[in-house]
Amino acid sequence: MTQTPATPGPVHWKIVIDANDPHAQADFWAAALRYEAEDNSALIEKLLGFGAVTEDDTVEWHGRRAFRDLVAVRHPEDPFEEESGTGLGRRLLFQRVPEAKTVKNRLHLDLHPGEGRREEEVARLEKLGARVLRRVAERGGEWALMADPEGNEFCVH
Repeated sequence: MTQTPATPGPVHWKIVIDANDPHAQADFWAAALRYEAEDNSALIEKLLGFGAVTEDDTVEWHGRRAFRDLVAVRHPEDPFEEESGTGLGRRLLFQRVPEAKTVKNRLHLDLHPGEGRREEEVARLEKLGARVLRRVAERGGEWALMADPEGNEFCVH
């Protein structure tokens, strides 16, 4: 009798966003989405102890040690690994890249603050450092096309 292999579960994923300043981007998006910045300080201390990373690979951020070139934010209700601080659910990872953004995104986030709350949300996001690029009104709906502090486009419906 041949056994059928178990059906694999869904693929775990995260959205990775290139950034010139990953920590500033993480701060913006954590506030924009009401997410939490991941605390990887325990993992970093462990890696420092093994010699896998150096002090130059880290920075102090929000009063704790963080990776210099990577930082993630996660949904506050999603599970995370206690040992590493890494989120296991909805998360955005910001990675440092040397070049600035130059063209339109091929992928973007759509934010849905709730019925009748678009303008209030747009104003809140502007105070966090986003800017409105244009307002769209079509048969399919209305939204504000915005840019985060590094120019990445996103929509508020």
